[in-house]
Amino acid sequence: MNQIFKRKALESIKPYTPGKPLWEVKEELGLQQVIKLASNENPLGASPKAIEAVSNILNELNRYPDAHAVELKKTIASCLALKTEQLIITNGADELITLISETFLEPSDEIIVPFPSFSEYDFGAQLMGAKVVPVPLDHEYQFNIETTLAAVTAHTKLIYICSPNNPTGTYMPKSMLKELLHSLPKNILVVFDSAYSHFATNEDYTNGLEFVRSDFPIIVLQTFSKIYGLAGVRVGFGAAPESIIQSILHVKEPFNVNSLAQAAASAAITDEEHVNHSKQVNAKGREQLYNALTELGIKYTKSMSNFILIEFGAYAKEVYQKLLALGVIVRYGDIWGLPGHIRISIGTQEENTILIEAISSIFLKLRLVNFKGEVK
Repeated sequence: MNQIFKRKALESIKPYTPGKPLWEVKEELGLQQVIKLASNENPLGASPKAIEAVSNILNELNRYPDAHAVELKKTIASCLALKTEQLIITNGADELITLISETFLEPSDEIIVPFPSFSEYDFGAQLMGAKVVPVPLDHEYQFNIETTLAAVTAHTKLIYICSPNNPTGTYMPKSMLKELLHSLPKNILVVFDSAYSHFATNEDYTNGLEFVRSDFPIIVLQTFSKIYGLAGVRVGFGAAPESIIQSILHVKEPFNVNSLAQAAASAAITDEEHVNHSKQVNAKGREQLYNALTELGIKYTKSMSNFILIEFGAYAKEVYQKLLALGVIVRYGDIWGLPGHIRISIGTQEENTILIEAISSIFLKLRLVNFKGEVK
C-alpha cells in the first residue's frame, strides 16, 4: 500500500481554476464561433514590437535564457525611473506571489487580504501554512483603511492590495495608500498588485511605484499579460527596495523566465503605440458596455480596469451558462464568493456588441428585460 502523505497545509489549498479556453468550448458545445471575455486578455493581441522581437531570436532557442534577465531589467528601469537592483523578473505575477510567500511567511504568520480579490494571494499563504485574514471591502467594493488596520495583529506579515482590484475593478486612491504605509508597523510588507494599472484613468490613482522610489516597505507587482498582450509567454516583475528584492532572490529558481518572454517584454514595454491604442479601445469599450447595461437596467460596478463586475442576482449562474451556450465565455462569480455576479472582460467593439446582443436575448427569454437596478 502507498503510504506517501501530502503536507497538512495542502488540505486547505484550493487550486486556481482558470477560465475555459476557446478550443474547449468549441469542442464541448460544437460551436464554430466563440469569443472569450473571461480572462482579461488584450483583445487587440500582442504588441507588434514583441512579436518581431520573438521572431528575431527563434534561432537561439538552443541557449539557456539569461538567469538574471539583465537586459529586460535595464529596459524596465529606464522606462519607469527605477534602479535595476529594485527589480525582479518572474514567470508572470503568479510566480512572484509564491516567491514572496516562500521568502517571508512562517506557519505562525498572517496575511491580510481584501475580499473579494485575486485568489492566488490566499494560495501563497496556505502553501506556507500561514493564516489568511480576509477583510471585506465596503458594500460598494471600496477599500477601507480602518478595517484593514483593525485586522493587523502581532502576527501580520503581509498585506495584499490589488488596485485596480480583481474582480471588482475598484481601486485604492494614492492618498489612502500613503496613509496605510505611514500607519503600518515597518515590519509589515505591503504587496501592491497593480497588474491592471494601465487601464486606470482617475487622477487620484497610483500604480505604487512612487512609494518604491521613496523606499517604503512595499513591493509592486506588474505583468506583461494584460496591456502588452503577452499572457501566452508568462512574464511579470516586482519592484521594491533593494533589500526586499535581495531577500526574494534567495528562493527564485534560475532560468525562471524563458528567452522568448524576456525578448517580448523588453520590446513591448517600449511599444507606446500599442499601449495607447489598447487604452483607447478599453475606455470606449467600457462606455459601450456601461450604456448597454444601464439601458437594460442591470446593476454593475464602475471599473478602472479592463473588466466589469455585473450583478445578475439569482439568475447569474443561468445567465453564465446561457452565454456559454451562445459561444460567449465569461467568468462566473462564485469563485470569488459572488454567486450573484459575472465578471466580463472588455473586448473589441464587435465582441462587446455580440455580448450585449447575447445578454439581451437571454433577458428576453428569462422575462427580465425591464427589471431596474442602480448603478453602483
